[in-house]
Amino acid sequence: MTDTLAAPLPPAVARAASPAPLDVSIKQEARKATLRAVGSSLLTFGLTIVAVVVLWVGALWVFNVSPYVGKGPVDVWNYLFALPASGANRAQMFSQLWVTLGHSAVGFFAGLVVALVVAMIFQLSRGAEHALMPLAMLLRSVPLVAMAPVIILIFGRDFASVAVIGGIVVLFPALVNIVFGLKSAPPQMNDLVSVYGGSSWTTLRKVALPSALPSLLAAVRISVPGAITGALLAEWLAVGGGIGGAVGGYIAAAQFSALWTAVVFVTATALILYNLVQLLEAVVLARMGMSDRA
Repeated sequence: MTDTLAAPLPPAVARAASPAPLDVSIKQEARKATLRAVGSSLLTFGLTIVAVVVLWVGALWVFNVSPYVGKGPVDVWNYLFALPASGANRAQMFSQLWVTLGHSAVGFFAGLVVALVVAMIFQLSRGAEHALMPLAMLLRSVPLVAMAPVIILIFGRDFASVAVIGGIVVLFPALVNIVFGLKSAPPQMNDLVSVYGGSSWTTLRKVALPSALPSLLAAVRISVPGAITGALLAEWLAVGGGIGGAVGGYIAAAQFSALWTAVVFVTATALILYNLVQLLEAVVLARMGMSDRA
């Protein structure tokens, strides 16, 4: 009896009983999904750059913009690399860009954190959602340029105004996405937590937030260009500095090469950051097997 129990299993039975092949298969599928996500994101980024350049050159040609005012890719390249003062031009553009990125980070985190907190409050209290969501939509319909004087009057020409103006631009699209994601949790999962005595907070932590991951990542992605737009508005309307503050001076001084270069800098930065976040989103969702829900 002892010899029978100690006898090794047949190879086919041993392979079927071992979880190793299944684990290897899952890891291989996750790796393939990650590679597909990376390849798709890089291809999208390359096609976007090509499309932007084609639209840029095509618009100048179709509308017959004067070369004195409208600058093409070659003019921007010469301004940065071919002119005698190109080194100073690059240093100036990068210093202004860093200021704008700092302002963008302030608005990005302010708007995204507020959106997440408000969405969680909406998920915990339907009454709060019914009371505050119409107010949020009404506030969203007011042009930010019209609200800017009031914001500056209340918060001054400081980082607080940058956080408010940038946060408003980021807040509403992110809020809609996160609220939708929190509500996408399967009702059966919510019922299961309730049956076992879980509170609304437990349901939020254990079910709603994990289910909302694709929507949360999408909110982060769309908030990146929104934060840059908010920073440009804040610099132009309130605090000055950065690319947003410099654009008005370039227009007044008829420095159109500098103007177009500044626009190219901020557009390229927005595209790069957007696609980096999109790449991170695709990789995370592919690794977690949630690509189909993105």
